[in-house]
Amino acid sequence: MKIVKVLLPLVILFAGALGAWAIIGAKPELQTKLVEHELPAVEVVTAQPQAVRLDVHSQGVVAPRTEIDLVTEVSGKVLKVHPAFAAGGFFKTGEVLVSIDPRDYQFSVTRTQAQVAEARRELLREEAEAEQAEREWQALGDGGQASAYVLHKPHLEERRAKLAAAEADLAEARLKRARCELRAPFAGRVREKKADIGQYVTAGATLARLYGIDVAEVRLPITNEQLDLVALPLSYRDGGANGPRPAVTLTVQLGGRDYRWQGEIVRTEGAFDDQTGTLYAIAQVRDPYGYREGTPPLAVGLFVQAEIEGRERPDVVGLPRTALVRGAYRVLVVDSEDQLRFRDITVLRGDREQVFVSAGIEPGERVIVSALETPVEGMKVRIGDGAEPEKQ
Repeated sequence: MKIVKVLLPLVILFAGALGAWAIIGAKPELQTKLVEHELPAVEVVTAQPQAVRLDVHSQGVVAPRTEIDLVTEVSGKVLKVHPAFAAGGFFKTGEVLVSIDPRDYQFSVTRTQAQVAEARRELLREEAEAEQAEREWQALGDGGQASAYVLHKPHLEERRAKLAAAEADLAEARLKRARCELRAPFAGRVREKKADIGQYVTAGATLARLYGIDVAEVRLPITNEQLDLVALPLSYRDGGANGPRPAVTLTVQLGGRDYRWQGEIVRTEGAFDDQTGTLYAIAQVRDPYGYREGTPPLAVGLFVQAEIEGRERPDVVGLPRTALVRGAYRVLVVDSEDQLRFRDITVLRGDREQVFVSAGIEPGERVIVSALETPVEGMKVRIGDGAEPEKQ
C-alpha cells in the first residue's frame, strides 16, 4: 500500500511531463509580418491663375450734395408760404417759398425815391449856378484865374455826392423790399420747416432746412487694404484730377425687397480718418428722385450697401477658404513626389467661401482643400479616391 502511494505521484508527474513535451513539439511555427500604414488621403485643386476683377464692398448713408438753411434777411410777419412749404415738399428753382409783409420796406422805397429826385434837382440847380458863375467871371473878371469856390466846383461835388448817396439809399431800400420774398436758389425739397403764416420773424431767423434733389451723395469708407483694389480719382491743388471714376452700385432693402441705383465715385475726401485709418470716397447718383418704374426714390437718410467696381488683377488664384491652414494665410500643396509642402500666401481679398491669392502659389501646383490632422512638412499623402474637385 505504501508502494502505491509513492509510485502514484511519480506516475502523474511523468505523464504531465510527457503531455507538456507533446504540446510544445506540436505548436505551429510563428511567421513575422510587416504592418503597412495607409497614407492619409487628401483632396486637391490645381492652381490656375486668371484675370479677376475684385469689387470693393462698403456702406454709407445717403445725403444731399447741397443743403442749406433758409434764413430771412429782413424782419416782418409771414404773409404767404409756398403750397409745398412743408417737410418733404418739393419746389423748383426761383419759386417764392416765403413772403414777408413788404409794406414797411415799400414805404422806405418811396421815401428814398423822393430823396433821389430832390438830390437830382439840387444838382441841376447847382450846375446852372456854376455855369452862370463862369460867365460872370469871364465878363467882369480882370482876366485872372477864378478860384474853384467862385466857380462852384465844391458845391457841385457836394451835390453829386448827395445824389449818389440818395441813389444808394434807394438801391438798399429796393433790395430790402426784394428780400421780403425768399426764393428757392435751387430745385429741392424741404427737410424741416420752422416758420409759418402769421409768424413774426426777425432778420437772421432760420425758416426752413432745404436740400437739392439734383444729386445724392454717399460717403463710403475705404480701408487701407481696399485701396489697392479700386482706382479712386485723385485731386491736386491746381484743380486738376487724375484717375477714372469707378462705377458703384448702391443697394437698399425696403419692405423685404432689394432695390439698386447706379452711380460713380467722383472724389475722395481730403484726409484719412485719424480714428479708423480709412479714406472716404464720395459716390454720386444723379436725379435720385426721378421716376424709375418699380424703384422708389433714393431718399436722404437711407442706409445703403455699396459695391465699387474694382481694378482687374491678372494672375490671381481663387481657392476655397478650406484651403487655409487653421485660418492663417498659409496653404498646403502636394509636390510631384506626393509630399506635403507649406506655402505662405498673399491674400488680396476673401469671404466666407473663397480667397483670392496674388502670390505664394505657382501655376499648376496642387493645393489641398480638405482637412488634414497634424500636417508635417515632407510627409507622404495620396490624392483621395474619386475625381479631383472642380478647379478654381
